[in-house]
Amino acid sequence: MSKQPVTKAMRWTSADLEVLPENGSRYEIIDGELHVSRQPHWNHQIVCSNAIALLKEWSRQAEGRANLAPGIIFADDEDVAPDVVWISDERLAAALRGGKLHAAPELVVEVLSPGSTNERRDREAKLKLYSNRGVEEYWIIDWRLRQIEIHRRDEGRLKLAATLFDEDTLATPLLPDFEHKVADLFEGISAE
Repeated sequence: MSKQPVTKAMRWTSADLEVLPENGSRYEIIDGELHVSRQPHWNHQIVCSNAIALLKEWSRQAEGRANLAPGIIFADDEDVAPDVVWISDERLAAALRGGKLHAAPELVVEVLSPGSTNERRDREAKLKLYSNRGVEEYWIIDWRLRQIEIHRRDEGRLKLAATLFDEDTLATPLLPDFEHKVADLFEGISAE
């Protein structure tokens, strides 16, 4: 019986991202695996814009910041760019180095892109990563279904706390007095 050569899968690092082409694709590394996605859909970006607007409005009364697609480098083999984050000024002071976050923000928001690979990345790989790295709350927004899944830290892990729809109110203990209709996140999206 002949032995087959063993091939080892490449583990991507943040340094590898520096040499990839700037062609409009988004490159992320989760557990050493490279994830590439295309430019987002128009409605995806509308929902991101709406989420950032609501969070920025709330932040006027709080000590924290919301931002679009910031780079987060948790480790050399965990380098991601979530759609939206909210981070307290206290965490930001310790996390921001070289224009990138190097620690978890309190809140991460991902808006699902079409396709099973994209959905699996956000619902499984990123959920696990954000849970392991100390994110307090993770929102997964599906603009096609007009719903939001809220994952909150419970017993040291992010767990599904609620699934909300258009008619529901989005409120969270993480952001006191933050209260908006879920429909506000979908304002202005085009029918498709």
